[in-house]
Amino acid sequence: MKRLYEKSALSFTLACIAAYCVLQSLANPLNQIIGVQYSASAILCALQAVFLWRFIRQNSLVCGLCRPSASSRQFLYYIPLVILMTRNFWNGAAINFSLSETVCCILCMLCVGFVEEVLFRGLLFQALEKDSVNMAIIISSLTFGLGHLLNLVNGSGMELGENLLQVTGAMALGFLFVILFYRGGSLCPCIIAHAVINITSAFANEEGLTLERHIIFQVILIAVAAGYAFVLTKTLPKRARTDGRIEGDG
Repeated sequence: MKRLYEKSALSFTLACIAAYCVLQSLANPLNQIIGVQYSASAILCALQAVFLWRFIRQNSLVCGLCRPSASSRQFLYYIPLVILMTRNFWNGAAINFSLSETVCCILCMLCVGFVEEVLFRGLLFQALEKDSVNMAIIISSLTFGLGHLLNLVNGSGMELGENLLQVTGAMALGFLFVILFYRGGSLCPCIIAHAVINITSAFANEEGLTLERHIIFQVILIAVAAGYAFVLTKTLPKRARTDGRIEGDG
C-alpha cells in the first residue's frame, strides 16, 4: 500500500474508498446474520480506522490530524457547526435500538466519522488540490455526497426519496467540511461533527416526520452549511497549499 501511495496518492485514496464501500456493503447482510444491527459494520469500520491511523502515523502523512491553525473566534466559536450537529433532534428524540445495537451503532459511527473524513478530506482533497483547489473542493464534496447512493443497493433498506435527501445533505456537509479543513488546516472539527451527526441518527425520532417537514429540515441544513462555509472563506486566513503556494479565496 505504501508503494501505491508513493506512486499515486490519488490511486491509493480511490482504492481505499472502494474498499470502504465494499466492506460496508458486505456488513449489512452480516448484521442480519448475526442478528444485531451495526455489529459487523462496527467491526469492519473499526479495522479500517485502525489501518488508516497506522498508515498515516507510520508514513508521517499530513492529513489534518492536528489542532486548527486559527482561533475559535475566527470559526465563530463553531456555533453554526454545533447547530448542524443537532439536526437529528429537530423532530425530537427516541430510543430506536436495543442496548447492544446502540453500543455497536455508536462505535460504528465514531469510526465512520474518522474514516470518511480522512478519506474524502484528508487524502482525496489533498491529492487533488495540487492541480486545482476549486476542483478539489467540488470533487471531494460531490463524491462524498454521491457515495451515499450506495444505500439504495447495499441492503440498508433505504428508499429512493429518503436517500436523495441524504445525498443532498451529505453534499452540503461535505462542502462545509472541506472548507473547514482547507482554511483551518485541521480535520478534527470535521471528524467530531461528522461522528456526532451520525451517532445522533440512532436517536432520531422518525414518528410524524413527513416528507414536507423532512424537506424543510434539509433546506435549513443546506442554508446553514453553505452560509457558514461562505463566512469561513472571509474570516479564516489563506492557507499554504501543499506545493508551497498561497491560494486565494474559494
